[in-house]
Amino acid sequence: MKLESKVGKIENTDERIYNFLADFNNFKHLLPPDKIKNWQSDDSSCSFTVDPIGNTGVRIVEKEPYNLIKLTNLEESNMNFNFWVQLKMLSETDTRIKLTLEANLNPMMQTMAKKPLQDFLDKLVDQLIKYNFQVI
Repeated sequence: MKLESKVGKIENTDERIYNFLADFNNFKHLLPPDKIKNWQSDDSSCSFTVDPIGNTGVRIVEKEPYNLIKLTNLEESNMNFNFWVQLKMLSETDTRIKLTLEANLNPMMQTMAKKPLQDFLDKLVDQLIKYNFQVI
């Protein structure tokens, strides 16, 4: 199952956004506290619980400065997935962001998780737009 977020416009540079997102310690401020529980992080990985999926964790597997951050699940996660953060700067005050999630789920779990995961991606984009990276 592959899901893509809406494309968001952040009024900041790709460098500033990338530097923030390349450190998982910053993510806790962006995620909806009603959806994420048991948050733990360092600069290159994090683990948490999300309903209805359960326990999961993420680690950075590839970075392309100011353009792309590729993530994958930690080995102890309940599901296997890849996650991409894509950035494209159009001007000093216009960077576009898109999130992509590719998850290996059984058909029943796909049915249950598709809408909550899509909502999560779109809400995360909204949080990134709202955050705007003015204070880093």
